[in-house]
Amino acid sequence: MTPEVPAVLAELAGLLLKNADPAAPPAERASDLTLSAMLLGLAAEAWDGAAHNLVEENRAVRALLGETGEDCDLRLTALSAENRRLRAALIERHAAAEAAGDVATCEAIWAELVRSTERRRISTAPV
Repeated sequence: MTPEVPAVLAELAGLLLKNADPAAPPAERASDLTLSAMLLGLAAEAWDGAAHNLVEENRAVRALLGETGEDCDLRLTALSAENRRLRAALIERHAAAEAAGDVATCEAIWAELVRSTERRRISTAPV
């Protein structure tokens, strides 16, 4: 999820504190609380699938890179760090494939990027 769930939760904490003030304007409070409820729902959905999506993506990218191994540490911070490393390597591999005219590798990389986007789609996405 972009922004990351912890950043969204921190923002929501600020909104809750602001709206705990009895002097907060009612219309602003209603708007903030509606936004907060929506963001909490989206954060819950993203959080629930985050580890699964990162493991799936890391496996797929490792396969594209010809790397072996698996994710042993399933904490989101560890999975995300490995995902960033793999994506950086995938960018380099993609650039090399394009320079070499390796159409099959480029197509495989693009196909995984599409699947990755689909994995991360939230239920309220318009498409």
